Amino acid sequence: MSEMSYMEQELRSQPETWREAARIGAIGGPLPKAGRRVAVVGCGTSWFMAQSYAALREGAGLGVTDAFPASEAFLGTARGYDAVVAITRSGTTTEVLRVLEAVKGRIPTVTVLGDLETPAVELSDETVALPFADERSVVQTRFATTALTLLRAHLGEDVARAVTDAEEALTAPVEKEWVDAEQFAFLGTGWTYGLANEAALKMREASQSWTESYPAMEYRHGPISIAAPGRVTWLFGRAPEGLAADVARTGARFVSHARDPLADLVLVQRVALERARARGLDPDNPRSLTRSVMLQEATVS
Repeated sequence: MSEMSYMEQELRSQPETWREAARIGAIGGPLPKAGRRVAVVGCGTSWFMAQSYAALREGAGLGVTDAFPASEAFLGTARGYDAVVAITRSGTTTEVLRVLEAVKGRIPTVTVLGDLETPAVELSDETVALPFADERSVVQTRFATTALTLLRAHLGEDVARAVTDAEEALTAPVEKEWVDAEQFAFLGTGWTYGLANEAALKMREASQSWTESYPAMEYRHGPISIAAPGRVTWLFGRAPEGLAADVARTGARFVSHARDPLADLVLVQRVALERARARGLDPDNPRSLTRSVMLQEATVS
């Protein structure tokens, strides 16, 4: 039997890390209070968690909340943000550090991060540390979902069901049809659109799979043309009326589960891992990727 990869160890620890994050989030802490205008920034996986948090926070009536990739964050004075929340596992990602530096002294910042021994701590006004969710695998699993669990709990959500559903997702069958599928399209609505984006990224990173992601109601406006036998359309959350039937007519497999959508992402992580194994790939060290993107500053000769 082969040694368990870091990715597998880390994704299987999520119920435990979610419980701890829920405890921290419920305390309150430095995260923005209701009524504040908030910008949330991150890169890659962290940006997708920012999308989910922004949709949840604004949808709950707690204040205007916008999510930006750190490299494209519009944080000028005209937008009137009261706080910036940064999400970064490593605390060393160049684009996130640039945002924190650019707004320092102008907009209060709070960073959710996995490693306290990093530059993000000095550049942030406040931090929420999740060292118990940090990872050794390049492919993020538990840090992202743990950060989102923290944020959900801070918004007042009871995440107990999500934890229970995650435990179930860790034992649910990974179907051979999913491991062998030629292509995946992941869909979501509201806060689950960020999860759809993250699911697609996880598949690309871990197993070099052809994946796409869309808002569920946009899927029929063109992207459904790619659906076909041997391909999968996977929905997070409630299905728009008629969507399952429309996908079925293409011959593609439509997948939708009743479990908490974040817990369903855990199952997708497992599918990505199994697809990597089936292709002889190392999910801990995916092609062309590193744990943190640290850009070299341009020099002028």
